Amino acid sequence: MSGNNHLWLRFDHDLAYFILLLAIFSALPSYAITSQSFQVSATITPGCLVSGGTLFGTLNFGTHPSNANGNFNASLTPNTSLTLACTPGTVLSMSINGGNNYTTIRNVKQSGFSTLLSYLLYADSAHTIPIGLNQNVSVSYSNSNNIIIPIYGVLQMNGANNPSGTYTDLLTVTLSW
Repeated sequence: MSGNNHLWLRFDHDLAYFILLLAIFSALPSYAITSQSFQVSATITPGCLVSGGTLFGTLNFGTHPSNANGNFNASLTPNTSLTLACTPGTVLSMSINGGNNYTTIRNVKQSGFSTLLSYLLYADSAHTIPIGLNQNVSVSYSNSNNIIIPIYGVLQMNGANNPSGTYTDLLTVTLSW
């Protein structure tokens, strides 16, 4: 039995220390952390959004007699259901492919025939910034929520007796930022 008393005393001794420590720590003021803060952030990257349509617009050189001679100008009439918006400050550029009738130059082709009429594209109304085949051209804008792509064309007619009919081409504009 004496061995059991020793265990009992040992248990009482440990219990006494525990109660003493509990009394000391419960007498101390407790400072629980009741609130913390955390960081919130977002990064906005430059970008653009094209929405609302499939065709970018129309470049219509108008109606001319079959033996017309000279250059005929046109500017892109944008598709009003299509919008282009970019993050303010985004550097925007465009390139335009050769279309469906490209030879060594862009051409409109008479529907159902092989007759071609050549045309040139420019990024300004003064026709000083040519838009080469698949070459990037800078697009400047003042309203980042409604960007108008500047495309101007010059149809070159040579006075030949061109067959009457509608001449068309389909181009692809690629925007980069």
